[in-house]
Amino acid sequence: MSLRTLLPDTGRFTDQLWDQTSGLRAAIDDLEFLRRLGDGTLPLEVFRTYLEQDSLYLAGYSRALAILASKSPDPQTAAFWANSSATAAAVEVTLHGDLLEGGQLPPRQGEPEPSTACLGYVSYLIATAATESYAVGAAAALPCFWIYADVGRGLAASAAAVLAADPNHPYAQWVTTYDAPEFQESAARARELVDAAAASAGAEEQAAMTAAFTVATRYELMFWDTALHPYAWPAA
Repeated sequence: MSLRTLLPDTGRFTDQLWDQTSGLRAAIDDLEFLRRLGDGTLPLEVFRTYLEQDSLYLAGYSRALAILASKSPDPQTAAFWANSSATAAAVEVTLHGDLLEGGQLPPRQGEPEPSTACLGYVSYLIATAATESYAVGAAAALPCFWIYADVGRGLAASAAAVLAADPNHPYAQWVTTYDAPEFQESAARARELVDAAAASAGAEEQAAMTAAFTVATRYELMFWDTALHPYAWPAA
């Protein structure tokens, strides 16, 4: 079941963001990468590639959230983004370290290089957080919370049979992290903060928030898809 069916609220700015990116989110739901992750048929080497890229991404995302914390309008909001920044860094070190170095995945082939989607996404989030208003930066950061929560909830349901047969399946830790109540609550809180920022924004800034949310959602789609269907950098 998708979060979009569980959160029927109306009148919220974030509802408008969710509705306006429905086509992108449908494309995310249909990704072969996520379908095969859910049914356990994703090749292990592809999952390793995804985790390596996600680890690089989270390191950059943590920096973007730290910038948001520094620009927050009040201490409570700053605390949320700062704690989220620390959590992203911790996941990058612990969860990804355990999965990548635990011996269940194929060995690493050289030093991971950021993919085109990973570098583009991280660069966009950091630049937006640093150079745009707090409200626009928060809108850009929201898809990583909200779409991951949505996807994680859906994967937990589709992967139930796989995990029942093999609780130590290497995909289990990833699925349980993003379907965990703590992460779902963080996604809901991030959404509340974006709604609060939009309430204080004028029409022009709200339009910029919508554009930022849309761009970040595009990168969410590209990030997952290129793990299975990579777009190679031109040769040096």
